[in-house]
Amino acid sequence: MWVHPSLLQRKTEGEYYTLYRHLINDKEKFLIYCRMDWSTFEIILMKITPKIVKKDTRFCEAISPREKFIVCLRFLAIGDSYKTIAFSYHLGHSTVQNIVIEVCTAINEILMAEFIPTPSREKWFQIANDMWTIWNFPNCLGALDGKHVVINAPSNSGSLYFNYKETFSIVLLALVDANYKFIAVDIGSYGKNSDGGILTNSAFVKGLENKMLNIPESSPLPGTNILAPYVILGDEAFPLKTYMMRLYARSCVDDDEKSIFNYRLCRARRLVVCAFGILSQTFRVYCRRLIVDHQNAISIILTTCILHNIETFEKLFTNARAF
Repeated sequence: MWVHPSLLQRKTEGEYYTLYRHLINDKEKFLIYCRMDWSTFEIILMKITPKIVKKDTRFCEAISPREKFIVCLRFLAIGDSYKTIAFSYHLGHSTVQNIVIEVCTAINEILMAEFIPTPSREKWFQIANDMWTIWNFPNCLGALDGKHVVINAPSNSGSLYFNYKETFSIVLLALVDANYKFIAVDIGSYGKNSDGGILTNSAFVKGLENKMLNIPESSPLPGTNILAPYVILGDEAFPLKTYMMRLYARSCVDDDEKSIFNYRLCRARRLVVCAFGILSQTFRVYCRRLIVDHQNAISIILTTCILHNIETFEKLFTNARAF
């Protein structure tokens, strides 16, 4: 069986074999390279290994789960093409593509329920309390917005994916808590759709309107006896609902109360914009066009959201332990 000569040099010249042993002795460089610390890397690897491990065959030695995880993280971290990653690791182009999708699928299947679960009633109360104590907005369950992720235009898709920025994209619609963690995500809607339209057709809002998400009933505003519903904060793209709060239109701001309300809401809603910024800076795959099909793009985006939540949780846990 013929094999390209460069692939035969994987264990002597490939990036995993030449660089990895140095990274494990330098925590700062490991964090920069993999976008997560060593301990988090090991925990995730332990959980996904049964899903991605393969047996050696008579013809070739299987790629280890550790190398697969490193390759996937490197793809997410720098956003280079599969071919560029393949050259660096002395792997085949299709092999890298299969590794990325395999690892992302394993992470999504194993860790989704743990790190982006449907909040319990008690968790919603905790989210609302954090929004009040940290961001000074009462009875709030998080901030909502959409992010366009640029992709290659799928064949025969017409203008379905063509958005107002004149690129082809799918949309990541996310609800974010006071600590920049994703509470709920809806991924894969066509780029031509508005955020409001995507929300209306999302599983999240259907569950919310059918009272299937454990959302608490109305509670008194802090320091008063005035009952008010719990709300989500959005921008002008979203419809005004009993569960959706947005800014007063600029033409309607005619007194200090409305001005202060807009300031408070805008300040709290900025959470979701910052969360998207953190996500994009951590995983530079968002800074380039995703050259994958629709379903694989959804899988990759979901994986980055899960990894973002894991890293955020680890930072919160570390800070709490420090005190």
